Amino acid sequence: MRKKLLALLLILVMITFAVSGCKKSNTIKIGTIMSTSGPVSTYGIQTRDAIKMAIEEINAQGGVLGKKVELIVEDDEKNPEKTMNALIKLATKDKVTAILGGLTSDCTLAITKEAQQRNVLLLTPTSTNDLVTDAGDLIFRSCFKDSFQGSVVARFAIETLGAKKAAVLYDMNNDYSNGLTKSFRETFEALGGALVAVESYAGGDKDFNAQITKIKAADPDVFFIPDYYNTISLVIKQVGNQGLNATMLGADGWDELTGQAGDEAIGSYFSNHYSPDADDPDVVAFVQKYREKYNVTPNALAALGYDATYILLEAMERAGSTDPQKVKEALMETNRKFVTGNIQFDEQHNPVKSVTMLRIIKGADGKLATEYVGMVNP
Repeated sequence: MRKKLLALLLILVMITFAVSGCKKSNTIKIGTIMSTSGPVSTYGIQTRDAIKMAIEEINAQGGVLGKKVELIVEDDEKNPEKTMNALIKLATKDKVTAILGGLTSDCTLAITKEAQQRNVLLLTPTSTNDLVTDAGDLIFRSCFKDSFQGSVVARFAIETLGAKKAAVLYDMNNDYSNGLTKSFRETFEALGGALVAVESYAGGDKDFNAQITKIKAADPDVFFIPDYYNTISLVIKQVGNQGLNATMLGADGWDELTGQAGDEAIGSYFSNHYSPDADDPDVVAFVQKYREKYNVTPNALAALGYDATYILLEAMERAGSTDPQKVKEALMETNRKFVTGNIQFDEQHNPVKSVTMLRIIKGADGKLATEYVGMVNP
């Protein structure tokens, strides 16, 4: 009798494991590491929500490879150490098939080598630092890189604004800010312009008056400030207080600045990944769906997150597998139009795509808004 009970128990255990295995096989696990708290939480929340929305749409259409997609979200608080912890958890405990993230370049750079070594395919929607994809063949991005973005802003300053002298104020401890400064400087000088002042600060600084005083004395035509919106809002206010009249320029980190800055930002320009006001049908549809779902206009990083999700999951479908090597090969075949433009990947796994230039204006409602200026193609 005891032997029969033990045999029955063994059968039940085997059935339990089998059922458990079937349940696991019915979903494809995708991880995302987003800074949904901390200094750039507005970006992280919107990007996460866009990824969720894309996955809900894909699941409603039948999922991927006949399975539902399950999203596991980790918050790194824009802390590279926490990004690493999140990667390890997603790879070992959750056993995700791929990861969308991180959000910012410093956080993503902290995990690219680890992801490659662990055979985890990593696609960052939003990290623009040039070095992000250098870690190996499983690291991709769906946004343009800083060397292209910084170069575009420099060309715009000279060719469109007629600038001859430029000043730069950057965060010396931030990979994003450093990369943009380097590419802006190289292109501006190559096109015949002169950098008359280059000043720096450390992340977390609140007082920039000393640097602005030096920049004002150099009398630049344009003033390039490559950082995120929360810092930029402080810098621009102090620029206004000092009466510096140079045209201020920024990059995609300025997105959301209109909700933070005052009238001193009017007339500034910045590069971005898309404009929510564009009349492109894909943009219109995305913005409408996002507004209806979350009651907010999606910023550029949300659009990138949405695109990255479709890029990744469509590649899995084409590959007929979630195996990282097969998905990698399918990603390299990507070549179609998404919300942020037509996307295909170069040999370094960077997308070949356009840059949108925006100007900050005062809207009819008296609030700051952005105005589409033009598109710069690769």
